[in-house]
Amino acid sequence: MSESSSASLSDPLSRIAELPGVNDAIDETRTLVDRLRDHRILRRRSNDVSLESSLRGACASAALEGAEVSMDEIREGHVYDTRIKGALRIGGELGGLVDTWPKAPRQTLARLHTLAAADAVSEEALGRPRLEGERVEDPLELGPAPSSAVASARLEGLYRLLESRTKVPALVTSSLVHGELMAIRPFGWGDGLVARAAERLTLIERGLDPKSLVASELGHRTLKDEYGPALRGYMAGTPEGVGGWIVYCCRAVLAGAQDSLATCEALKRG
Repeated sequence: MSESSSASLSDPLSRIAELPGVNDAIDETRTLVDRLRDHRILRRRSNDVSLESSLRGACASAALEGAEVSMDEIREGHVYDTRIKGALRIGGELGGLVDTWPKAPRQTLARLHTLAAADAVSEEALGRPRLEGERVEDPLELGPAPSSAVASARLEGLYRLLESRTKVPALVTSSLVHGELMAIRPFGWGDGLVARAAERLTLIERGLDPKSLVASELGHRTLKDEYGPALRGYMAGTPEGVGGWIVYCCRAVLAGAQDSLATCEALKRG
């Protein structure tokens, strides 16, 4: 048995990482993120860049759910939409969930949903996977969500993925986390907020962006015309669809890193 075949058996995700175009997209994105992490302004203003990234990411994620809010409104505290309030709560608590994420992904996802939906769903529905027959929001027009039974089964698979210590790049794991959560829409309301936060959390926890500098959510908004089609490709389950989704997610992270680099340059200029 070849070394490549042995690796694929011991780590099934390695096959996904080897799909056409994936390695090149990962290398390009990682190079830019490393450039961001090495920016000299971060020696003294890392927290400022991280905070700005969190705010911009929250604004973008809420916009992808259909909320209309500007950064000026957020900075002035004029926040009334339940989607932006949920996104801001997630951004404020994300750093505290990094250690819990790989050990207790079930509880972490429940917490993310509780933060996202505190003003939007009943108390008993917070953090609880949806029941059969409950409404599923679909702002990206992905089509019907799977049944609650199928969603629960796929969630269990996602938990096993997160609890394993795969050697594939963080960008592969984070893309799969995002894609699965959007495909199954486990909660019915706020699934996009949760999925994009889980992607970002994975990038932090798996070491690509340990200081949470990259507004990956903003990247998805920048590429919003490609977001839904790429997700539908992932949901089709073909190698081309899955590989295309990972390449797309790499480009979204790249766009988020470019935005944070612009923030660093603005701070350097004073």
